[in-house]
Amino acid sequence: MIVYSRADLLRILHLTPRQLASWERAGLVISSQAYSFFDLLQVKKVRDLCAKSVRPAVIRESLKAMQKRACGMQNPLAEAGASLTNKHRIAFRHQGKLLEPIAGQFVMDFLPREKVVTSTPIPTPRPSPSEDEAAVWFARGIALEEDANMQTEAIAAYLKVLDLDSSHAAAHINLGTLYYNRQDFNLAEKHYRKALEADPRYALAYFDLGNVLDETGRVQEAIQTYKTALQLAPTYADAHYNLALAFEKIREPRKALKHWQAYVKLDTTGPWSVHARSQIQRILQADGLRLVHLSR
Repeated sequence: MIVYSRADLLRILHLTPRQLASWERAGLVISSQAYSFFDLLQVKKVRDLCAKSVRPAVIRESLKAMQKRACGMQNPLAEAGASLTNKHRIAFRHQGKLLEPIAGQFVMDFLPREKVVTSTPIPTPRPSPSEDEAAVWFARGIALEEDANMQTEAIAAYLKVLDLDSSHAAAHINLGTLYYNRQDFNLAEKHYRKALEADPRYALAYFDLGNVLDETGRVQEAIQTYKTALQLAPTYADAHYNLALAFEKIREPRKALKHWQAYVKLDTTGPWSVHARSQIQRILQADGLRLVHLSR
């Protein structure tokens, strides 16, 4: 693996030692004397966000919220594209859409001038070992996903990653999502299952696979898959939400109720929380009327 020194990182990203130290104290980047290419990507994104006047506390809160919402995503800055909202918050590309994790809301794609970009690109390292070359192609795939007109190129980039490392779970996930958004559910399912072969404890992969199963009418299988995601990550809000929807589909409102209630505890303010609360009220009212009817 190509290793970059602290001096290399400061030089490549045009940072001062004080800037880097402040981000380390804030818990936004690792404190180290040796960095991988992925580490450089993460520090670059922190630099770009701070240049857009996003406060370090907001970046830290957004990362924690995204890890909680998209369980299995260990490092959102490295695994997902990041954009800036007009409220100086961060939106991450998740399942082909932009998600603002603090509010728990999907947002409209931004105009090109609003996207987080870097005025100083990272020089591409010479990819000697396959691991470093895979990292470069994975980063390229993430960048290409940001442009709706470059999805085919993004797919090609992730396929190149898998040529170099067939067990790259995150590449399988991102590739599966690109196919899912094209409604190519067979290929999406294939890559989500490959991600689980590579990492059987990848909660995000179970969630995404559940979505494919649900979309293709295999609701009972989807329910079991969502349950597995929740066994691995009990606070996975979106898994609770989709599991509740699946139980509603098979007319099991009382089982759905449990997951609607779990969801509103995890997401207290977002628009999906409003819908979940209305579902809770509807189910409780229906059960109340049923009890009154049975007592007569």
